Amino acid sequence: MRISDNEVKKILSGAHAALVEEIVQIGQESDREADEKLAQQVTQDVLAMSDREDMIADLKSRIEAGTYNPTGDDIADTMIRRSIADRIR
Repeated sequence: MRISDNEVKKILSGAHAALVEEIVQIGQESDREADEKLAQQVTQDVLAMSDREDMIADLKSRIEAGTYNPTGDDIADTMIRRSIADRIR
């Protein structure tokens, strides 16, 4: 698509300045609303997450005791599951 010199001159002269300003303003308002909703959702999700401190403490003690020995298959399975879960979210 080509833009003619006349169209460029009209835009630069400010003939459409009010329209452009209105469009920019609408975009900014909707961005703020979307950002606010997203922030609320993320906050709710974080608060709803279960504490994993007990799981971490268990793993830490097993590692220190030398009783935590996952197999290569276990590690690969977990990596694949996490990759799939990340794509679904």
